[in-house]
Amino acid sequence: MVVGMPITMQAGSSGYLEMHPDRKISMFQNPYILGTTFAAGIGGLLFGYDTGVISGALLYIKEDFEMVRISSFIQELIVGMALLGAIFGAAMGGVINDAWGRKTATIIADINFIVGSLIMAAAPNPYVIIAGRLLVGLGVGMASVTAPVYIAEASPTEIRGGLVSANTLMVTGGQFLSFVVNYGLTRVPGTWRWMLALAGTPAVVQLLLMSFLPESPRWLYMKNRKEEATLVLSKIYSSPRLEDEIQILEDNLEKESKRQVKVQYTDVFKFKEIRLAFICGAGLQAFQQFAGISIVMYYSPTIIQMAGFKSNQAALFLSLFVSGMNAAGTVLGIYLVDHLGRKKLALASLSGVVGALTLLSAACYIIGQGNTNHLFGWLAVFGLALYIA
Repeated sequence: MVVGMPITMQAGSSGYLEMHPDRKISMFQNPYILGTTFAAGIGGLLFGYDTGVISGALLYIKEDFEMVRISSFIQELIVGMALLGAIFGAAMGGVINDAWGRKTATIIADINFIVGSLIMAAAPNPYVIIAGRLLVGLGVGMASVTAPVYIAEASPTEIRGGLVSANTLMVTGGQFLSFVVNYGLTRVPGTWRWMLALAGTPAVVQLLLMSFLPESPRWLYMKNRKEEATLVLSKIYSSPRLEDEIQILEDNLEKESKRQVKVQYTDVFKFKEIRLAFICGAGLQAFQQFAGISIVMYYSPTIIQMAGFKSNQAALFLSLFVSGMNAAGTVLGIYLVDHLGRKKLALASLSGVVGALTLLSAACYIIGQGNTNHLFGWLAVFGLALYIA
């Protein structure tokens, strides 16, 4: 530890960096940090691509299978089965992360995604597509809980917010990429099969990259593999901050080993501090989902068709604009998260969501009343894009 540094001050804390501003690490200073962030962030790309690609593929699956075209329930199963798989994948991912490590969890997620994509692409009937979607969902769930943890544990605190947010950028980038692919394949025979098969490509790339990357330094310390953890940390920090960060891990490990009572899930209901953290973190995520972001992304081409743009090509082309706004909003958020702050950014974003949903709902209501004026169709698309951003 640095002489004179208070015992409670951590290497990554603002007080430490104010005392030693020369030890700050900028976003693009260390290629290793950027490389690990990119490799882990491909898990977000998988999530984003899967979210976007099914919205376009569904238009063509309905053309090939009459039972899908006439049954809204089967359409919902095809879309929703990935979400069901993601629920179980996220739960399994948490256990695998703690037991086998972040790297192993990522590799397992990639294998699920590759196998699921191939099954969907070769599916002879809708039920096989549903089974493939379940496997893909398992991979998505594992990746969604693993990627942010891996990035955070390999990132300096002063740029951690931006780097973890880069995973979100990969999600929105994957969504935009999926709509580009969807639109580009509109006139290719077997359109939806190619759309779904290409979903496995990012997983193959990540599988190859992760095979060359080490485990998270924090997980290595948790497993008492200190020499390996020190080697990883030496690629992130230089002396003397390296020694400070190592000491912090040592101190945390010692505190955890001396703790007589382990933290349990039921402690959320017993202790105010844990409860407030849970409500703020999980509550914000729940509100985001209740606001309908997943449904809008899964059905955006369908919504655009309902707004008056009937052809598949037109719906997918306008979906490019919608998903592009999503990616642009993420880039802005990454810049602002460490400058404006989490709370202010969240409140500003939620205000935009309310305004966009109001515009989208009003336009769709007017269209639903039989108004064929394309102005309201364009207002619906604009409201959709503003909401996504």
